[in-house]
Amino acid sequence: MSRTFAQRGGVGLLPALTAAMMLVVALCVPVLADDPKAGRKKAAKCQVCHGYDGIGKNPEVPHIAGESEIYLIRQLRAFRSGTRKHPQMSIIAKGLSDHDITDLAAYYGILKLTVEVPDL
Repeated sequence: MSRTFAQRGGVGLLPALTAAMMLVVALCVPVLADDPKAGRKKAAKCQVCHGYDGIGKNPEVPHIAGESEIYLIRQLRAFRSGTRKHPQMSIIAKGLSDHDITDLAAYYGILKLTVEVPDL
């Protein structure tokens, strides 16, 4: 006969397992909600190519306004670590702390874009 988890004495383990699972989730999810105002100040380094508005200033520079904070954090960390390479971004990202990265992502992530669909 099969016994349930509780019958095997596992009930006392549930709070510990739940806490452990929450810790694993917290460690795997990038920290968001940093300071967009600080990010705007830090964006002075970015404005030459991406502008304060997050719109690339030449055709080879991507628009980053309104991008997901998670995406921006991952890309900046990849440039910083060298897993993603670009002549300028790799150099710039090396000087960024984790806090700088999350502030920049918070700033560029809150920028709003509008799209106008033409009548065709």
